[in-house]
Amino acid sequence: MSDNVRIDQLAEAVMKGLTEYADLATDDMKKAVKSAGRAVRKEIEANAPADTGKYHKSWRAKTTKETSNSLEVTVCSPTKYQLAHLLEHGHAKRGGGRTKAQPHIAPAEELGVKQLEKEIERSLRNG
Repeated sequence: MSDNVRIDQLAEAVMKGLTEYADLATDDMKKAVKSAGRAVRKEIEANAPADTGKYHKSWRAKTTKETSNSLEVTVCSPTKYQLAHLLEHGHAKRGGGRTKAQPHIAPAEELGVKQLEKEIERSLRNG
């Protein structure tokens, strides 16, 4: 990319290059966020308690908010959301005592954060 640019057009040429880079970086980051969301969903499904199977099959990764330069993905259980907190942290039983916590969401979240960081670093290094 060795275009001849006059000095009075330098700022415009630099801004054009930066805008192109920002667009490419945004696309890479959106792909990384979607990939991390799918990985978190799969990890939760794999480690969730499966008494009847309905709970661990109910997890979804959906795009909550998307703009031209940002993407928000939410991983949730739309039908069994009441159970998620109770299973993750344990709860009081009717006759006294507590149930044992079965952490499956927090470890998946940590895995997703690490994967997202790794993918973003890789895509920014490779251009």
